[in-house]
Amino acid sequence: MKRIFVDSWGWCAMVNRREEYHELVQDLIAELVAESAKLYTTNFIIDETYTLIRTRVHHRAAVEFHRKLQIMINGKLLEVIYLTPEVEQDAWTIFERYDDKDFSFTLFLLFLLIKLFFLKEKFGYRLYFLCGNEATTHCIGNHR
Repeated sequence: MKRIFVDSWGWCAMVNRREEYHELVQDLIAELVAESAKLYTTNFIIDETYTLIRTRVHHRAAVEFHRKLQIMINGKLLEVIYLTPEVEQDAWTIFERYDDKDFSFTLFLLFLLIKLFFLKEKFGYRLYFLCGNEATTHCIGNHR
């Protein structure tokens, strides 16, 4: 079974019809559902996504996104990983070492989770290789 980590960009592109890759993301999500892939995200990513959708689309879109997430969780398609203080501390240790990178703390958490959970694919706008993870990606569009 494919295990896919969905980051904020993936969720936002799914919701935002003005996003350049919206249709492609919709098709990819449908394909992953048809393949019985398991999607993963974190409570930090969801928090970031609610804010992005609210500011880029509309408050109603963020509320609708929450409803869709609940359906995906209840249908066992999506698992939300709730980060522990220990995982946050480990990510902070990595964050401190990479002062030459312009990455968010949430992105460092993602790197760590890919390594910890051995997720083989990440669905999102960008993937950076740190920590020796073996993630592959469905990258769409230009890398930023």
